[in-house]
Amino acid sequence: MEAILTAVIPVVIIGILCAAMLVIASKLMAVKEDERLPKVRECLPGANCGACGFAGCDGYAKALCENSDTPANLCIPGGAEVARELSEVLGVDAGEIEPKVAAVHCGGDCTATDDKVDYQGIESCSAAKLVYGGKGKCGFGCLGLGDCAAACPQDAIIVRGGLARILEQECIGCGICVKTCPNRIISLVPAKEHYFVACSNKDKGAATRKACSVGCIGCKKCEKLCPAGAIKVEGNVASIDLKLCTGCGACAEGCPAGCILLDKDGKLSKPVKE
Repeated sequence: MEAILTAVIPVVIIGILCAAMLVIASKLMAVKEDERLPKVRECLPGANCGACGFAGCDGYAKALCENSDTPANLCIPGGAEVARELSEVLGVDAGEIEPKVAAVHCGGDCTATDDKVDYQGIESCSAAKLVYGGKGKCGFGCLGLGDCAAACPQDAIIVRGGLARILEQECIGCGICVKTCPNRIISLVPAKEHYFVACSNKDKGAATRKACSVGCIGCKKCEKLCPAGAIKVEGNVASIDLKLCTGCGACAEGCPAGCILLDKDGKLSKPVKE
């Protein structure tokens, strides 16, 4: 019996000492979690879209708790309501948040352009782009196979006439489609009435015209007509600075290609001349 106790007792003592050391170490080396983190994470919508600039909602929640300079209004999908909830939890100013929606910078549907090849591969924009830059004559335009629509968590994108179109009433501005599009022709714009350049072609005017009847030809007429200096032609394609744009419509009315449209209530149309 003594032999058994002699073997067991040291083992028990060592076990107790190890357990005590582990308890002490866990206390000394414990990483304290901000008590606000679960509440902050609960406020966020869980889209994990990255529109805030962080690695998903968890990354944004952690940044909000660890850095007081992180704005509470970066969640585009959550909008003003999420910003308000975050401000209450963190005790900071909610700030203003401008709702945004996705916009496709291309007007080349099947009535404006044609295919250059009969593509019979995988129904994917990324795959089609590997074959001569896509099936369409315009190498800068919408590839029309719906990678953006497949990636959209809100089913806010449809492909009609070979061109992706945004359903603004459904779009939450997460920006997933922006990252998905292999031709990078989708951007996030303010969800309000604005003028819009429906073209991304950077070729010279003659080449653009051969590829698409509604492509920007880089003539700079719009640039000259804009009284606010809000529109610039760079790389043979026009772009509008919506911060400077006054909505006068002079650029759209004077565009010879008709590629500057008015985006109102999610519908692209040419401005009505009075």
